[in-house]
Amino acid sequence: MTIAGATVSAEGTCTFTVWAPLKKKMVLHITHPQQQKIEMRQDEDGYFKATVPNITNDTQYFLRPDDENDYPDPASQYQPEGVHGPSMVINHAHFNWTDAAWKGLPFKDLVLYELHVGTFSPEGTFDGIINRLDHFVETGINAIELLPLAQFPGERNWGYDGVFPYAVQNSYGGPEGLKKVVDACHQKGIAVFVDVVYNHIGPEGNYFEKFGPYFTEKYKTPWGNAINYDGEWSDGVREYFTQNALQWFEHYHIDGLRLDAIHMAFDNGAVNFWDYVNTQVKELQHKLGRPLYMIAESDLNAPKVVRSPENGGYGFDAQWLDDFHHALYVVLNKNDQERYADFSRVEQLAKAFTDGFVHAGEFVKFRKRKHGASSAGIAGDRFVVFNQNHDQVGNRVLGERLCQLVDFERVKLGAAAVLLSPYVPMLFMGEEYADKSPFFYFVSHSEPDLIKAVQEGRKKEFEAFKWDVDPPDPQSEKTFNDSKLKWERRNEGEHQIILQWHKALIGLRNTNPILKNYNKNDVRADVLKQDLLVLKRQSTNGIHHLLCIFNFSDETHQYELPPWANQWNKILDSREQQWMKDDGQRSSIVPVLKPAQTIDILPCSITVFEGTLN
Repeated sequence: MTIAGATVSAEGTCTFTVWAPLKKKMVLHITHPQQQKIEMRQDEDGYFKATVPNITNDTQYFLRPDDENDYPDPASQYQPEGVHGPSMVINHAHFNWTDAAWKGLPFKDLVLYELHVGTFSPEGTFDGIINRLDHFVETGINAIELLPLAQFPGERNWGYDGVFPYAVQNSYGGPEGLKKVVDACHQKGIAVFVDVVYNHIGPEGNYFEKFGPYFTEKYKTPWGNAINYDGEWSDGVREYFTQNALQWFEHYHIDGLRLDAIHMAFDNGAVNFWDYVNTQVKELQHKLGRPLYMIAESDLNAPKVVRSPENGGYGFDAQWLDDFHHALYVVLNKNDQERYADFSRVEQLAKAFTDGFVHAGEFVKFRKRKHGASSAGIAGDRFVVFNQNHDQVGNRVLGERLCQLVDFERVKLGAAAVLLSPYVPMLFMGEEYADKSPFFYFVSHSEPDLIKAVQEGRKKEFEAFKWDVDPPDPQSEKTFNDSKLKWERRNEGEHQIILQWHKALIGLRNTNPILKNYNKNDVRADVLKQDLLVLKRQSTNGIHHLLCIFNFSDETHQYELPPWANQWNKILDSREQQWMKDDGQRSSIVPVLKPAQTIDILPCSITVFEGTLN
């Protein structure tokens, strides 16, 4: 497997490699510290190479296809001057790692936390994350998932407009900054995931076509021509993106990747690209001796995403479960059910708890066709669930978070549904203390026509929702600054209560063995009355049981505790004094209840009981 980019040897020489199978000539143009122009030699696989001695770590260079114009290296490790500037050589051996004892964490034990580096802290850098790692430790969060880090235009972007998949964003702190944050996280027992985009390349600074046939007109995506994974000359494209996945694990000690919208990477070849890249990652996992996780975002509702390649699957360790989010959201926010028109009943949330995919072959009005296949029986730790994420918040015209759309009690309900579920939970940055900062869509392009197209496209995107306001200007720096978290809020009033609520739920998840059982045969969800859902979970031996009683309604419901336990111990109640912000209706403090006893389940509440078989 040929490694593209600039690779520094132990002896101090550097091999520059670029894939350009249809080019006749390639010149390496070193611009710093000393001007050099070196003609590269092409091998039979279409790679041009040049080995140069005495290359320092700050060497900057361009590549010149067919000796025409200078362009940055498609496999650049660093773009210190942005997407149009020179590439810089990075010697990864120079970093002094201190995480040799780190062997990763079991995926089933993770509490993930999705964050955008630029808006997570006032600094908007990797250092801003390091300064707040103790917050994660204190809360019980043990894995952070960073939105895409690949170099994008300017300093403000979600990251999905990245154009150099190998280069870590310069304004965040570059390669050195990322290594520092990963090393610091591992010292604190925190795993690090990175969101990567292999379904398209952003528009500004996209020079890929100057080098080779990276794109195909055979398929279309919302962002233009698709990546060429199965057409002529696709071998080099597949290797390029596969090597990119591997470099995050090798050079940056990343613990896992989240793969953006895998359904938009088209491949009809005999060995699907996702099968191929996951197989390569598992081989590297064996070599490194620690788990390397691959999480898919998929719109397919297809069990094959998490099946092994040997069983005809793609081989992902887990995938995001959007159906869980949609089913939960419409129950929490009945005023916005039109947003997810195919989700409207509590029974669908019950199915999401027990099966995973809600749409498993049924006709879906949104798609105007049948959609999905059943995921019943697939272990819960193959799915990641959430109340909100960058898409769900950022693709609202006002960028509202869940805590701005529903009341205080329903925020607690939503958190409990995610953290008591038989799935791996994920929080969106600031969610743990109900931060009310919006999360808008923002960019910082430099090309006027592109800026105008983004601004007009954003307005058009929201026309169908009939909003009476325009979305904020994505190019404006104010839009970006308004999206930054307000950390000072987490110790104030209701924010502090929500933070403590999350700590309690995560603590219960980490200490109660029933909540570590991901076997779907041990999960039941019954809808007993209007908006009253009882999630039943049990230990692997069937002796110990949890009853998680969700009342999503505004009415008090009565519930008879099952008779088959010797007693029922109440271990959590969202209506107890400590979890209330005002004089709302409170539960009576009764820690132990008798079997078959009828109790009141207060409106908009979650009550958890633990019992053992007689």
